[in-house]
Amino acid sequence: MPILGSGLCRQNVLLLRRLRDVPLTAHRTFRARTGRRTFTVLGFESSADDTCAAVVTSWRQILSNVVLKQHDLHEGFGGIHPSVAIEAHQRNMPGAVRMALEQACISIHDIDGIAFTRGPGIGGCLSVGSNAAKSLAAALGKPLVGVHHMQAHALTPLLTTPTSDLPQFPFLTLLISGGHTLLLLASSLTSFQILATTADASIGRAFDKTARALGLSWGTRGPGAALEELCRVTDDELESLPDMQPFAVPMPGKLAFSFASLQSSVERYISLIEEPLSSSHKIALARAFQAAAARQLCAKLTLSLHKLELKNVIVRDVVVSGGVASNMFLREKLRAALDEYSSDERISLHFPPLELCTDNAAMIAWASMHRFLAGDYDDYTVDLRAKWSIEDIMI
Repeated sequence: MPILGSGLCRQNVLLLRRLRDVPLTAHRTFRARTGRRTFTVLGFESSADDTCAAVVTSWRQILSNVVLKQHDLHEGFGGIHPSVAIEAHQRNMPGAVRMALEQACISIHDIDGIAFTRGPGIGGCLSVGSNAAKSLAAALGKPLVGVHHMQAHALTPLLTTPTSDLPQFPFLTLLISGGHTLLLLASSLTSFQILATTADASIGRAFDKTARALGLSWGTRGPGAALEELCRVTDDELESLPDMQPFAVPMPGKLAFSFASLQSSVERYISLIEEPLSSSHKIALARAFQAAAARQLCAKLTLSLHKLELKNVIVRDVVVSGGVASNMFLREKLRAALDEYSSDERISLHFPPLELCTDNAAMIAWASMHRFLAGDYDDYTVDLRAKWSIEDIMI
């Protein structure tokens, strides 16, 4: 087998062996059940610290969605350690793919196409999913599509929202995660214009760093979720909270984000306190940080709507996705801001389900679907793009 001899790494040989052992009998695909032709995609995602595999159909069915997290491996480093993440991906990917197929109750031979995250992300991490997807596709003669990670986040509500309420182009997309803070105008499945980005740190990184400054344990969901959970402690469980002056929204009137300044404000406040922070003080600081982050998102979102209206671009749908989109406080504040901005005509606000806000392979499989259906495939030698602007998807 020349493909295997040309550099299929040990991880991918193991993957193929595991998939070979998945039984072909007792599988009833969506196509067999309905008698209608569907396209079924196996997706891979490994751009950061989550090892993911999923099976999605062209009929908007998520047949499986496996996410293997690495929080316990990275907490001691205070963030993602690239080499540790790469090694964990290499250990986890074969099992993740097998679980995805077993949970979908299909065989690898029922897969019509294979998709993977081409970028952006951590180069070594991207290579694990890329090598697995390419090798599997080449060995089995399946078509291959590489997907832009942020495009996949942006298009997730087109997979999960009821068909009667799907966002209509053009819509605004707020992508908020550990690696990105982007406000985009989406004009089609492949056309995105960046309206605002961060001048420094992403909102997710600011959440993570603030949680670390407050000495919070990551738990099973990560530092950002730990900070949100701390903020939800009810007041009747607490002593009186110290007074906190609200943190300012940076660059008012300008379409740009800055979360490093907010993070620095928290760290500066802590450095000026001589005694160790009490539990009440930590909660007050966490709430002040979260409220300021929400105010900044709301201010920039409504400013972008206003500027678009001045250009006669009317937007009636807003999509919010990425890991930070799972924060319920931010969701409530964004809804309230849109209602205040447009009280006469409601602007629809779309979020993925909580389990699809963070990195996952279901979104990768779905974002590839339109290309598979159009017969627009990538070559097995397609390169990774660790740095890749969402405005350059077609380049």
